[in-house]
Amino acid sequence: QNIIWAVCKLLGFYVQAEYMTSEGRIDLVLQTPKFCYVMEFKLDGTAEEALAQIEDKHYTITFDVNGQKIIRIGMNFSKETRSIENVAIG
Repeated sequence: QNIIWAVCKLLGFYVQAEYMTSEGRIDLVLQTPKFCYVMEFKLDGTAEEALAQIEDKHYTITFDVNGQKIIRIGMNFSKETRSIENVAIG
């Protein structure tokens, strides 16, 4: 999470980690003038579980008013390989 945040920040994007909502904490939010990327990360879970959490906890409601297209991204990291295992986009 911190590495992805740092890379996005260095590239000049508006990015926030651990964004608080009334139903939980979004792992990462990246905003551009046209798009809002809502990302949830899992460790040794599944990308689909991360994507389901975004939906179940209504993480995108906060960003529906900005006029940006919202892209939901779930990522799973492998503890064993220390890399991204799979990604789901919704």
